[in-house]
Amino acid sequence: MNLFLKEILEQPAALQRTLEYYESEGKYLLDKLKETLMSESFEQVIFTGMGSSYFTSFAAANLFNGAGITSHVINASELLHYNLHVFQKKTLLFCLSQSGESYEIKALQNKLPENVLCVGISNEADSTLAQKADMTFLSYAGPEYTTSTKTYVSIQLMVYIIGWALSGQWDQDKIDAIKNMVASFQSDLEYYQNKIDGILDFMGDLSSLHLIARGACYSTAMQSSLMFKETLKVMTTGYLGGEFRHGPMEMVQEGFKSVLFAPKSKTYEQSIRMAKDIAQFGGKVLLVTNKDIPYDGDNIMILPVREKDEYLFSIQSIIPVQIFIDAYAKRKGFEAGTFAHGNKVTATE
Repeated sequence: MNLFLKEILEQPAALQRTLEYYESEGKYLLDKLKETLMSESFEQVIFTGMGSSYFTSFAAANLFNGAGITSHVINASELLHYNLHVFQKKTLLFCLSQSGESYEIKALQNKLPENVLCVGISNEADSTLAQKADMTFLSYAGPEYTTSTKTYVSIQLMVYIIGWALSGQWDQDKIDAIKNMVASFQSDLEYYQNKIDGILDFMGDLSSLHLIARGACYSTAMQSSLMFKETLKVMTTGYLGGEFRHGPMEMVQEGFKSVLFAPKSKTYEQSIRMAKDIAQFGGKVLLVTNKDIPYDGDNIMILPVREKDEYLFSIQSIIPVQIFIDAYAKRKGFEAGTFAHGNKVTATE
């Protein structure tokens, strides 16, 4: 078994460790942050990060905004060089970095004024971010050496837990829902390992790929796009579902290939219409969904994911993409997850 697949299969255990910490001893951190939010008059909440952590920020802000905590996302590099003026307002800043050593996050730490409360979110307790942040929340994914898999899903779960805690929704029902998700995560890993040959045959050779999603799953689409580029060196693009009709739909013809994430949500019907239109125009769609969809056609393949909660679905729906990437690389005769021009931790700008 290669290292990339090994780390994919370690994800249920990573999610379980993260959950166990924040339902027990880590709960005091959640309570402390909630007390701080209630007692301090923050004028804004901002999420920032790079790469996978930047994508996770979109999902986090989506949950926070839906829970009534108005939040914004700014890429860490753009924040560092072009948007420091936003800190003229009293700010609760969530800095996300799996390694805690990303160049932009480290540089940003040295630019923060006193009216900013920095909450560090990382997988590494000894990292620069964890040591310099005013408060630090750690995921418990364990060491990771290839492209982000278990650190990505663990940190996404962690920011959801923080959002639920700050909005008064962190209770036994949420804990039980996550436990069920972890169990079905393991089942879906096994399911897609058994089904992957048919998915590979359906998609065929890839020269490019388009990943489409709305809401929290936009994070999943962007992370999936990054994994294809990083591990398979395939040109991919991630799109917000609403944006896809504003121009990119004109690309669709025979040979167009896509992955579309469509959980049961406010925009489920729009996503299904888009999948059907892409298929009608000659494109192929891997449709990742948690609803039963009758479809009689050659251009759509349904990839079922069991998780019903829209936010937890955004975590679990990464599974078929991860398994596909590993299997596609093997079919092409190379190992996924290796780096040709960089390292796992980006320490230079």
